[in-house]
Amino acid sequence: MRIAIVADVHSNLDALETVLRHAEEQKALEQVWCLGDTVGYGPEPNACLALLRRYNALTVPGNHDLAAIGLLSTEDFNPDAAAAAAWTALQIVPDERTYLENLPHVVRQGEFTLVHGSLRWPIWEYLYTPEVALAHLELQETPYSLVGHTHVPLLVKEDQGSPDGCLMNYLEDGTALELRDRRLVINPGSVGQPRDGDPRTSYAIYDDEARTVTVHRLEYDIAATQQKMAAAGLPAWLIRRLSRGR
Repeated sequence: MRIAIVADVHSNLDALETVLRHAEEQKALEQVWCLGDTVGYGPEPNACLALLRRYNALTVPGNHDLAAIGLLSTEDFNPDAAAAAAWTALQIVPDERTYLENLPHVVRQGEFTLVHGSLRWPIWEYLYTPEVALAHLELQETPYSLVGHTHVPLLVKEDQGSPDGCLMNYLEDGTALELRDRRLVINPGSVGQPRDGDPRTSYAIYDDEARTVTVHRLEYDIAATQQKMAAAGLPAWLIRRLSRGR
């Protein structure tokens, strides 16, 4: 079985549709796992939620998902993110609101644990330092975990022999990560708002037969999404950053 792993869609329907088309070509739509922040920033929150629900995606919420339904304060958001969250909150229809309200913050699925931020602080903590990675691994009860939130594809390997107790590596396009005995944390990158300097959408495919997780970067129609954002009156910086991948 092949499973599509997505994170940080951020209401970017053009990017999500591109990813799902590619996953279908790769025969990787038997299941979809979503690591949160389906909404926020972008122009089509309801359509993105509805599309993932159509695939019965196994989903955990992110900070922007909870902010959009009033379950998380935007006090610590930057002004543009807070403005987008306020706009998103006005768009969410009742069915999607109920769906987001009932999502579990952490999900265990076979050998994997799914969470948006970290196992220490599932909604908000960014896992991009050894200190956070080790705290996360101490709580990880499965061989592998999948996280989002940073918008950067990343691999963390537990390694007691290293000075930090773990190794952290950026995951390049096409990287086929072999799942072995060592405990791992994997971030597939962001579908809708990459922040690693590469504006292409990012997601991963888990192949349970080959025992691999492979990151894929795909071109999509960024200009179309930017036009929709401008029409919605979303902040200019959020529009510009899609082209920069930052």
